[in-house]
Amino acid sequence: MKHQGFTLIELIVVIVILGILAATALPKFADLQADARLAKIDGARGAMNSAAALAHSTQLAMGLASDAAVTLEGLTVSMVYGYPTVSGIFVAANLVDYVTAASAPGLSIAVDSGHPTCQVTYYPATGASGVTIDPSPGRANCL
Repeated sequence: MKHQGFTLIELIVVIVILGILAATALPKFADLQADARLAKIDGARGAMNSAAALAHSTQLAMGLASDAAVTLEGLTVSMVYGYPTVSGIFVAANLVDYVTAASAPGLSIAVDSGHPTCQVTYYPATGASGVTIDPSPGRANCL
């Protein structure tokens, strides 16, 4: 007589092995959330840098006054001293997926409302010098 299927012992061994694998892999996957938040805020910082440079170069190429608005991809970007204003950078960098907060004289962008310290701040130009964007907040601020 030929038996088919697995014995109870074989099934228990497989379940134990899967449990051990899950216990060792779970901490590695759970720790990726802070890295993901940091990557998202670094992406926002890069978008602000690129948008400011693109708006500035567009204004120069068109020969416009330093406070004249420019149009990027059909959107009007308000400018001051040749660079986007606080409202202009929000439009130019398309920062709709972030939590924003005005922090005079700049604009702070946070990953989400649950992690307000995982943020980067954009300060518009105040004269001949360009814009200032805070450096990356670091992984510790995104935990």
